[in-house]
This record gives sequence, C-alpha cells and structure tokens, in this order.
Amino acid sequence: MFKKTVKVTNYSQREKAIARYMQEVNDIQKAGISRRELFKMGLTAGVGGLTAIGGRHFLPNLAEAADRGLISPPCRKPWTEPLPIPKACQSVGSFTGPSPEEGKCGEKHMLWNPGKNDFDDFEEARDEAHQRWSELGGLDACTKYELMVREIDWNFYSAQEYPAFNSKVWTYVDLNSDAVGVLRINAHYGEPILMRMYNGLPKDDKENQGFGINQCSPHLHNAHNPPESDGGPTRFFDSGKWWDYWYPNIRAGFASTHRNGTWYNGAWCPGDWRETQSTLWFHDHRFDFTAANVYKGMASFYTLFSNDINLDTGDETTGLRLPSGEYDVPLLFTDKVFDQAGQMFFDTFNLEGIVGDMQTVNFKIKPYMYVKRRKYRFRCLDAGPSRFIELFLSNGAKFTRIANDGNLLPKAQVVSSVRLGVAERADVIVDFSQYAPGTVIYLENRLEQLNGKGTSGKILPSGSKTQLLKFIVSGDPVVDESAPLSTLQSQVMVPLPARTNPIKVNRTFKFDSSNGAWTVNGRLFDPSRISAYPAEGSAERWTLNSSGGWSHPVHTHHEEFQLLSRNGKAENLAIDDKSRKDVVRIGDGAVGSSGSGEVSYYIQFRDWYGDYPLHCHNVVHEDHAMMIRFRIVPPDDSKAGK
Repeated sequence: MFKKTVKVTNYSQREKAIARYMQEVNDIQKAGISRRELFKMGLTAGVGGLTAIGGRHFLPNLAEAADRGLISPPCRKPWTEPLPIPKACQSVGSFTGPSPEEGKCGEKHMLWNPGKNDFDDFEEARDEAHQRWSELGGLDACTKYELMVREIDWNFYSAQEYPAFNSKVWTYVDLNSDAVGVLRINAHYGEPILMRMYNGLPKDDKENQGFGINQCSPHLHNAHNPPESDGGPTRFFDSGKWWDYWYPNIRAGFASTHRNGTWYNGAWCPGDWRETQSTLWFHDHRFDFTAANVYKGMASFYTLFSNDINLDTGDETTGLRLPSGEYDVPLLFTDKVFDQAGQMFFDTFNLEGIVGDMQTVNFKIKPYMYVKRRKYRFRCLDAGPSRFIELFLSNGAKFTRIANDGNLLPKAQVVSSVRLGVAERADVIVDFSQYAPGTVIYLENRLEQLNGKGTSGKILPSGSKTQLLKFIVSGDPVVDESAPLSTLQSQVMVPLPARTNPIKVNRTFKFDSSNGAWTVNGRLFDPSRISAYPAEGSAERWTLNSSGGWSHPVHTHHEEFQLLSRNGKAENLAIDDKSRKDVVRIGDGAVGSSGSGEVSYYIQFRDWYGDYPLHCHNVVHEDHAMMIRFRIVPPDDSKAGK
C-alpha cells in the first residue's frame, strides 16, 4: 500500500513525492478504514514527527512541506474574489414535516433533498425529551428554522485563476433562503429557537472524497443549552434523519442561583443578566470525526442579541449602539490544504494537528471587501483545525475589542493585535472614517506556527504572506449612528458575575500524550465513560495542566468560566483572560511568547441535568482522543461531587 519515500533532490521530485503521499492517504481513507483502526495498526505520523513502518517512512509533517510552498496550488491572483458575507437564515411559521413535540414525533417526513435532486424519507433521529420545554413556553414560544447539512461544490480559490476548482464541501444550508456556506442565525434572548436539522449527506459513506463521515452532531458552541440539544460528541445521527434542536436562549442561573431573575436597564430577565452572550457558532461534533467534518465545511455563526434588556440589540441606535446590520460582519478563519485538482486534502495520519498552507476567510483565499467610511463590527472566529492566529491591521491601527469568546467584556480593550486559539472568538470595532477613498488596509495573521504542536510565539513582519483579507475604503462618509469609539472604550458593558456560589470541589485534568495519541488524565476518550459528576447548582475549581511543549485550546461545554490563575498566580493572567471564557489556551505560546502549563478557573453547573464534554479544541487532538465527559446530577444523587 505504501511506497518508500525517496530522498528528494529538487523541486519537481519533492512535488511529485508529496502528490504521491497525498494520493496514498486518499486511497486509504476511501477504503473506509477508521482512524482508530489505523492507530491500532500503527499507520500514523504520530506525536513527534515521523514514524517508521517496516522500514518505510512518511514524508515530513505537511506543515513543513507547506512552508516550502509545495503542496496546494499557488494563489497567483489574490484579491479578485469578494469576501462572502454570511447570510442570515430565514425563520418559518411552521415546519413542513411533523409538528415538533416535547418528546419524539414518531413520523417520517418526505422532503426534497437538493443535494440529490430527489425526495427522501427523513426520520427523527432519537427519542429524547427536551428539558423544561413546557416551563419555557413550549412550541408556541419558538422561532423555527429548517437547515440541512449536505454536499455542495465550492471554489475556495479565485474563479478567474482556477475556474474548475470546485471542491466537495459538506456544509449547512438554509432550506428557506439562499444562505449557504458560512451562514448565520440571528437569535434573541427571550425567544427560544427550534432548529430542525436534516442530515442530507450522501448515504453511501464511500462518497466522501476520502475523509469525513456522513453522520452529524451540530454543537451550538458556548450556548447554555440542555445536553439533548447541545450537540455532544455521542449524540450523532445518520444520513436520512433529522433532529429538532431546542435553544431556549436564556441566561445561566435561571433555575438555580438566580431563580427570581435580575434587572438591568429597567427591564427584568430570567437568570443573571451578567451571563449575557453575543457571538456563538455551531459546528459538527461527531467524536473521532470532528476534525474531518468541520474541516470539510460544517461550521457557521449563531449571533445572540440582548434587546430584551437594551444591551447588544442589533440596532446601533439603541442599547450599547454597536455597529449593526451590514456593518456587523462575521469572519471565520480556517486552514486548508488542496491537491493539484483543487480538492481539499485531509491528512488522516497527522495526529499533531493540521496546519494548512492556505488560510481562508469565510471559505475564500485572500478575498477583498469594500468598506464604507464608518465603524464596523467584525466577529472573528478561529475555526482551526489546529492553527493559532494573531490578527493585526497592516497600517498599525488598533482594534477596539468589545467581546471575548461569546461574551461582551466588562470594558472595551484597545489593543494592537488579537490572539486566538482554535474556537476562540473576538469581536472588534474598526473605524474606517478617517481614511480617504481608495485606501487599502490588510487584515493579517502574523503569528508563526510551523506545525500542529503549537505556535512558536514569533510575530512575523507584515507582508504578502501574512495577509488574509483586503479592505478597500470606498466613497464618501456615510451615516454612522453607532457609539463613538471614546464612548465604547469608556462605558461598562457586562461586568463579571460575582463568584458568590462557594467552591465545593477541586478537580485537576492533565492534558498529555501517550503512544502517539492524546489523553486526559492518562486516558483516551471512551464514549461510555463519565469522568466527573458535578452537582447541579454548584461551583467548582478546575485546574488544567499541559506539558511537553504542546499548546491546547481547551473547551468546556455547558457554562462559561472565569480564570483564577496561570501557573498558580492571578497576576499571570493576560488581558484576554479577564472575562468570561469557554475556551482557554494552555501550554507553550498560550499567552504572548510565554508558556502557561497550568490554568485554574471557577465554573458553575446550573439549570440542566445530563452529560457534557471537556476537550481540546485542536480538533485533531480531540479526535485522538483528548476528551472526557462529565454529567451534571441532582445534589442528592449518590455520585454528586465525585
């Protein structure tokens, strides 16, 4: 199956060797061998670089080859394609299929599947009731959306340069609008959403272009949702099925620490208003295949507005008066590698982390965007699979950062750059009003990362290799009713919630490697094992450790946390640690150029019962198999706190 890698002495030989390696990987993946089976066979390029297999060796890490510009076809015509702006999905008054229930509907639904250009019988995926459904208004309170994950053709390159480069992408599609690719759902507190998700992927799993699996579990990242709608790693379902995801859009504490609700701006809301969120995203989470499925395109935005308390309203004349409408732009950054035919390539054998040689913004390589002479809100998301990024503006202008992960900050931060690990988010304000028409400014990633181990911490000089997105200032000044930067930088937005709930339990989780795979507390992920049982309504201190020079962006489902210390000291916390978080970077390169092998945070477990995961969001690490599950149980449960 494998051929011995010969010593490469010139460009063409190396290029051919890489192409041969990519073809061999594709052939093995198309044979349907799972990555766990490959791991057992020893056919991996595991931790540490090269692995010898019977005297035959894989090529060096693809990131090293990519650094030489010898993998993906080059982008010789940058800035010729406009930035795809994520379109908002459209709600419907009622579903065309079975009416949603608190539990199982139990009916089939004949639905047109655009991916197949045919009708399919879709069945409900599972029988699992929605917690607190009637308490929070049931079906009558819901805004309804119908989405399908299916295969489409997508050209990541410039169509002028490579018109035939239509890669097979698995992505979310809104069935009631033309929103496709990276899209967004606009949600509001106090208005639950019921999202019916159809799995319309090819039923023949061999039709996957060599990677990914035709099962899905869409996870609404950072949402305070019950586990049956969280999109956890074990709640996946097959092609030809659907599931109604119920997102109550309610603040944490509503059924426990803040049963009587809270007041803000003269308005009452359930839960603690200081738990208000803003920028969320949803992506696939099927265990063992999260990296491949998300890499293939299953990622989009969920923007949550708090007009119920006149805060982040989606209207720049009210509340915090943040840039809104067409001036509120989500940006999804992700790495890719392509073969010579323009098809995405995914390296199953790379367990360190995939660092591609092409960085995309909203699924485009080096797009441009015309901006008007006014302020914009950019919601920046690092969607991985493994690269850390640090964003700069090429002219040296500073960002006004208003949010970290899904949360508005206590106070805006004026920063020269923004560092993000995989799954981290940052909302920033950029004011283009001071620039003359025709001014060009580039959004750049200047953080060096040569392999999946993590960033080197080196900041690269500004230049063509660091440029991701081209802003072109156009026209005369336009009406800008958003708040002045001076106001945004001085006003209090969302203060940190008080940590009045006492810590009952301390837990430690060590993120490490073993025999070429990834572990938590020395164990590989086992979907049948529960590793911790927090009591509902309680608070705990969790400490995460990482060694070996690796960097891990660690994500906790269910509730956000507040960082207490790095390496045992509160004074080691960085500026972007001082907020509510759902992802924390640990290890070398976590903060600036300095390492942070240990972090501790305060986390609460409120309102819902059931199981959720804790995992590394370098999704290659997650799949091999750096994840555990915990289960929230009633305080009187015999396992509570264990």
